Order: sequence, then C-alpha cells, then structure tokens
Amino acid sequence: MRILVTGNEGYLGSLLTPTLLARGDEVTGLDTGYYRNGWLYHAGGELPRTLVKDVRDVTVEDLAGHDAVVHMAELSNDPIGDLIGDVTADINHHGSVHLARTARAAGVERFVHMSSCSVYGVAEGTVDETSPIDPQTAYARCKALVERDVGALADDGFSPTFLRNATAFGASPRMRFDIVLNNLAGLAWTTHRIAMTSDGTPWRPLVHGLDIAKAIRAVLDAPREAVHGQVLNVGSERENRTVRDIAETVAAEFPGCAVTFGAPGADNRSYRVAFDRIRTVLPGFDTDWDVAAGAAQLHRVFEAVALDEETFRGRGHTRLAQVEHLLKTGQVDAGLFWTDAA
Repeated sequence: MRILVTGNEGYLGSLLTPTLLARGDEVTGLDTGYYRNGWLYHAGGELPRTLVKDVRDVTVEDLAGHDAVVHMAELSNDPIGDLIGDVTADINHHGSVHLARTARAAGVERFVHMSSCSVYGVAEGTVDETSPIDPQTAYARCKALVERDVGALADDGFSPTFLRNATAFGASPRMRFDIVLNNLAGLAWTTHRIAMTSDGTPWRPLVHGLDIAKAIRAVLDAPREAVHGQVLNVGSERENRTVRDIAETVAAEFPGCAVTFGAPGADNRSYRVAFDRIRTVLPGFDTDWDVAAGAAQLHRVFEAVALDEETFRGRGHTRLAQVEHLLKTGQVDAGLFWTDAA
C-alpha cells in the first residue's frame, strides 16, 4: 500500500512509519519540521522520504498515487490552543479539511484522522462513540469539527476513519514530556518527586503510542466497508485511570520517588471511555501496553540515554515551549508559517 503520513517526524509519527515500512508499505512523510530538534534517541529502522511542507499548502500533486493518507500533523496540545487558538483552528480544523478535500480530489481512497477522546470533555459515567461530545478546549473543538466536516466528504471513492485516541504515553524517538504519564515519569527520574497540584481524582483513558500505531495499521488493513466513515475510540477499558492512580503507578516504578497531592483542581475534564466498537469493527484488535509497562519502558530509556533535567524540561520535548521559541525568534510568523529567518 502507498501511504502518506503527515506529521511523520512527530511523537506518534516516528513510531508509526518504521512499522509500516518494515511490513513492506511504501511510505511518504509530510512534515513542516517544527519539532525536528526533539530527538531523544535513535531507534533504528528505515525512515521514509519526507516532503517538508505545511498541510495548509498540500496540493493534489503531493498526494496523487497514494492509496491512503494518515493525518497526524496537527498542533498539539491544549496550552498551544490557549496561546494561539486562531492558528490552532487554521491548522487543525481548516488545514485538516483542506488536506482531506485535496486527498479526495487526488483519488486517495482511505483517510485516517487522529482525533481524540478529549472531545468528550466532562462526562458522567462511561462514554462511547454514540455519546454526546463536550469539547472544552480549542484543540478538542477542532477535533470535533474535523470529524463533522471530513465525515461529510465520504463517498464511494473516499473513506475517512476517525480514531479518537486516548491520552498517549510511552517512549518515542521524538519524545514528548508534555503529556501526563511521560511528564510524571520524567519528574520521577530527574527530581525523585511527583508533586500534584490537584487531588488527582479526574479520570483519563490512556493508550501507548505503539498501540495507536497498531490501530492505524488495523484500519488500513480492514475491508473498506468496515471502516468507512467510522469513529473509533482507541484504547482499553483497563487503562481508564484516575490521575492519582497514574501518578502512584509511575512513582512505584522509580525507587525513592515521593508523590503528593493537593486540593481539587480547576480542570474539570473527567471522562471514562468504552472501547468496545473498535474490537467489533477490527476483530482481534486489542492493546498490548498498560500504564505500569509504559512507566517501566520509560525508566529503561531514561537510564539508557542518561536523561538529565535540562533535557527533560527543554523545549525540544515540550510543544508549547518550542512554538513560543519559534515565534519569539521570528523563525515563524504569527500564522506559524516559516519565514526567511528560518
């Protein structure tokens, strides 16, 4: 299969593309390069040919001849949305719809979009793909809008699938420390202390980046009619965890790490997610990683690369800090397009 992966140089993209190449797929990457200095370690394996391009500038010629597009290249995460909500909308919503329309015009049959369980926002009980959504942030609102607008493009020749991923965790060559489990593990290793400012009671579903890659491969391999227009939660009921449980599990992996909690926090986002549909649509699919195994994997990586606090807190592994740096130095303009200074 000929597959174009946007955001292939990112946290999840650098996990997915080697697995596609290893099984014989022909892969092209497309990445604008915001986070190119974020390598934590070299994982080996083949890397794809990459078009250095913004998704907002993609043309039919870029996509022609591909069987599928896997779209990962959006601005992550909530703090960036708070900083530049209008640009987040331009890239994550309008840019993603532009990419999908261009893919359809180019004759691409499959379009797999990385959505998010964050669209559920605040929810009582357990939610599934039929539940009302309640996105609380610019990032989550854009995910919901892309599902709506790209879903409307589905026809006999164009099949979008939307993967509502749980909160990702785990080691990646292009590491991120601004997501919950990875951040807590980094604190445990570098400072031997996890000091939560909240009481840790909100619920979050978690999923390892390699399990997200596994779900993408399963969607690409599935019969078209099985995944056409589908919205699928990606994760496992076993990994619906409270933030307190995540912190305590991580602390247990790192000897000598103390963990403390504070008062109830201002962030009211809390949701537990059902993952039955993905196992029905993709028979045989299940996740391989749990929180404890992910913490242990990170521990091994930190030891192998001798992770220090400067690297852990550096902008190379924190999306907001890197974007702020690019803006401050004039390497990108207010719309996050590269300038001549770059």
